[in-house]
Amino acid sequence: MNDTIISDFDLPATGDKRFRLSHYRNKIVIIYFYPKDSTPGCTTEAQQFRDLYPDFVEAGCTVVGVSRDSIRSHENFKTKQDLPFDLLSDVDEKLCAQFSVIKEKKLYGKLVRGIERSTFVIDGQGALKHEWRGVKAPGHAQAVLDFVKSL
Repeated sequence: MNDTIISDFDLPATGDKRFRLSHYRNKIVIIYFYPKDSTPGCTTEAQQFRDLYPDFVEAGCTVVGVSRDSIRSHENFKTKQDLPFDLLSDVDEKLCAQFSVIKEKKLYGKLVRGIERSTFVIDGQGALKHEWRGVKAPGHAQAVLDFVKSL
């Protein structure tokens, strides 16, 4: 990874908060982008980050999930799945564009624009340390945890 510095951003988050990257200096930030709340793959991925969350905290990490869903949708998903981390709403796709995660995908034979499941690890100085694109949900959170433990 070339240690690209990630530009600061500010997005609405669950819990009536805002998430600003610069507020997490000196912490490893894991941003995982996912297509849609309450869909099978996204639920699997969220549950795995949830189940490993204490290990991420122990490793000095902040975890956030990002999709284009509304805060209301995120709140329902977070409550239903008992997620201990915040979900960020990127309805205008600004953060999605910054990380180039919007892709043309086939859904039931039709081309649609959507988020390609992707995860990014940003170090405490704001540098991109690793990225995964085109992620398959099963086992992914463990792979991310293994990576951050190696930092």
